Amino acid sequence: MVRKIYTASNASSSGPYSHAVDAGDYVFFSGQTAKNASDAPDLTGDIAGQTHQCFANLLNVMEQADLTTDDVVKVNVYLTSMKNFTAMNDVYETYFTAPFPARTCVAVLELPLEAEVEIEIIAKRS
Repeated sequence: MVRKIYTASNASSSGPYSHAVDAGDYVFFSGQTAKNASDAPDLTGDIAGQTHQCFANLLNVMEQADLTTDDVVKVNVYLTSMKNFTAMNDVYETYFTAPFPARTCVAVLELPLEAEVEIEIIAKRS
């Protein structure tokens, strides 16, 4: 299989990976943090701001793949503290409408670039 990839114009990669890989019916998006934005302000301690920036990065890649949040079937959210769950969730729910995608949210010890939230998605072509 030849990998078809999509790259965001406003997001950087913090390692050897593609922003998204097209697998036919499904497109797998790498996790995005606020600090992956090439012009991101310092949002340390601002989970709502970081969550918005994660989605801005993801939306940029989704646009390259001709997809929208309506195509998202699975979301994984990684937080460095579950104390930030409510703030993240308040922003998260503004990006989707019912029926909502399946989701996993876990706390992790740390994230790349000292981010406090990272979000990855899987989308299915209509």
